[in-house]
Amino acid sequence: MGDLLLVRHGETEWSRSGQHTSFTDLPLTRHGEEQAKSLAPLLADRSFALVLTSPLGRAVRTAELAGLSGAVREPDLHEWYYGTYEGVTTEEIHRTRPDWDLWTDGGPTGPDGRPGESPAEVGERADRVLTRAAKALPEGDVMLVAHGHFLRVLTACRLGLSPAEGRLFRLETGTVSRLSTEHGRPVIAEWNTRA
Repeated sequence: MGDLLLVRHGETEWSRSGQHTSFTDLPLTRHGEEQAKSLAPLLADRSFALVLTSPLGRAVRTAELAGLSGAVREPDLHEWYYGTYEGVTTEEIHRTRPDWDLWTDGGPTGPDGRPGESPAEVGERADRVLTRAAKALPEGDVMLVAHGHFLRVLTACRLGLSPAEGRLFRLETGTVSRLSTEHGRPVIAEWNTRA
């Protein structure tokens, strides 16, 4: 049985500034590209039964720079849909909604029709990704290259927690994390590993 490896894409301008970034497909910064390249030695000795990436360019580019070949774009690996909070920082949101919390309130659908998602809706997508990964894990490791909030929800779901408990797992850009098993139960084996 293989392990589930998670890579959060390298830094973008908005990940650096703390702006919520879902649909806005920003490129990696120069530092983000260096982060992605630095992952290659950590992954070089592994073979993967399945490599999935978010369809967004920042994740696809991270996979390429990290030396991951044969990646398949998986729409369910898309970042949380923040709706009207796209491009807005938590600090800015708290000026008008001081009690707002992404992990309980989700992202509200904007007046322009841009969708928002609840934690439960993100959890449903994470469960679909985990189901797809589970089919390949008997053959070896599975790699997922995606986004911070989504991968945190996926981790919570994999560990049998509610999607909102993803709040417990801070995930840095340009890092590798590994979910494994111990005595038949899912566990975190590595978190936020850098070269």
